[in-house]
Amino acid sequence: MLIAITREVSPAIGDCELTHLERSSIDVDVARAQHVAYAAALADLGCRVEQLPAEPDLPDSVFVEDVAVVLDEVAIITRPGAESRRGERPTIEQALLPYRPLDRIEAPGTIDGGDVLVAGRDVWIGLTSRSDHHAVRQFRGAVADHGYRVHAAEVNGCLHLKSAATAVDVDTLLVDPDRVDVGQFGDRRCITIDPSEPGAANVVRVGDAVVAAAAYPRTAQRLVDAGYEVHTVDASELARAEGALTCCSLLFEDLDA
Repeated sequence: MLIAITREVSPAIGDCELTHLERSSIDVDVARAQHVAYAAALADLGCRVEQLPAEPDLPDSVFVEDVAVVLDEVAIITRPGAESRRGERPTIEQALLPYRPLDRIEAPGTIDGGDVLVAGRDVWIGLTSRSDHHAVRQFRGAVADHGYRVHAAEVNGCLHLKSAATAVDVDTLLVDPDRVDVGQFGDRRCITIDPSEPGAANVVRVGDAVVAAAAYPRTAQRLVDAGYEVHTVDASELARAEGALTCCSLLFEDLDA
């Protein structure tokens, strides 16, 4: 059983942190409707969705992925690079306690879960404005006994590593080669996005299926042509908050089910 932890859209999402985008008006009602459709897509693919209530004082809190990295053996609570987001941690900790032992990234390290790409026993952590070498060292120590190989990754021109690369299966990544050097991923197979669709590299793997943003049909077709079952959802309003599909859920196996 796959668990998907999500959180309702904050009414204050218009005050979100932005790094690479110009601020534009976000229609909160549309964002909420898109988020409901996103959660429904996960449920249709077999996930048990556990939705946390909105945090009115935390504009970015719908993007739960940034606050934790959930592996089979441990959940690592992050220390987000934006100070305004650190208040999101307590409720995520409580949501994960029934499922995993917890470890935590401590100061001076900063890391967003959106910078952590896991494929099998390999973990790549993007070095961005939100994640640093201090956190990479702490993360490596937290998983040292569990057989993971942790690599630092360079990223260009986007908020997070998973804006530039996500896993579509254990051996295959979807990548934007303009934002990340694919040579950093060793012998992993890399499917490149359609060059007319920057932003398309962020997809959610759910079992054998892939959830992709409806805004990027050419890249979705590349995945279909490569043999993947692709489902699309509209996330256009959430994208105005510099969010993407993986940001909106914490997906992991319920190992006790």
